[in-house]
Amino acid sequence: MGVQGFSFRRSFWSWVLWWCIHLRIDQIPPHQRVHLYSYCCSQTKHQMGQCFMKHHNDDDDSDHNAAFASGNVHLITTKENWEEKLAEASKDGKIVIANFSATWCGPCKMIAPFYCELSEAHPSLMFLTVDVDELSEFSSSWDIKATPTFFFLRDGQQVDKLVGANKPELQKKITAILDSMTQCNK
Repeated sequence: MGVQGFSFRRSFWSWVLWWCIHLRIDQIPPHQRVHLYSYCCSQTKHQMGQCFMKHHNDDDDSDHNAAFASGNVHLITTKENWEEKLAEASKDGKIVIANFSATWCGPCKMIAPFYCELSEAHPSLMFLTVDVDELSEFSSSWDIKATPTFFFLRDGQQVDKLVGANKPELQKKITAILDSMTQCNK
């Protein structure tokens, strides 16, 4: 019975989370959505490689700096830093891949080493990481509902997006971006 009860509770909270996100989220005031995401995330932990945004106070940022900004990944700590990197990428003709993540997010931690490997394998792209808790207002302007969320930007404009820690899909999107760059250069 314990196993069935656990399964029922997990299924129940999965259903509640799905219902809240897909059917009625527009009817919930924005300031209350964060609390809902936090509550649902605490019940379901992770849904398909995603963590839904919640407030988390963790004074130790060393994990984030080490795990999320190694290789050729640049950690964005201010809006000004973001603007500088986008300008640099535009000047150099690079496409930006921006990873909006959080230190408390298991899927973010899981995909971070792969993201760093990709950054080293593809120096023709610029890889950025934004901590959604450190830059919460800025992240909100990008309508981040789950972490990790990856944006693909050309000249500061979104050309693609991926929500969740899906390694094959991230690799596929990067390959498609690289292919489109080589087509443009021909």
